[in-house]
Amino acid sequence: MTDALAYFSAKLAHETDASDVYAAQKAGEEFVLVDVRSDEAWAQGRISGAVHLRRQEIAERAPAELDARVPVVVYCWSPGCNAGTKAAIEFARLGFSVKEMIGGYEYWVREGQPTENDEGSLPRTFDAQVMVVRAPTGA
Repeated sequence: MTDALAYFSAKLAHETDASDVYAAQKAGEEFVLVDVRSDEAWAQGRISGAVHLRRQEIAERAPAELDARVPVVVYCWSPGCNAGTKAAIEFARLGFSVKEMIGGYEYWVREGQPTENDEGSLPRTFDAQVMVVRAPTGA
């Protein structure tokens, strides 16, 4: 039991999910949400409130552009993408407090959280495969 407790405690110390990040945004918690995907992916759509710092540029740009005293949450495309993990390693090497948002952009979108691109807000849809979706009352 001690191994399980240590494992799961450490896991939660270093990762979060889309629902918790959205709740933290709404609560006004201080952190920087960093999209580590390519320029093309960022242009296609990103999480509202995120900043763009490609994974390959973190070592060079993060010390000059981000406050190392503010926690960082990184995300990539999806559970099938490990760029978020690679980015978290880079931030940790630089001394940042960092968590990876599991599920990435995919699960953020599937949960219907706010997204945008250069033209503005994107439509919000809610995927019943990843969350409870209820029909409006009276429907």
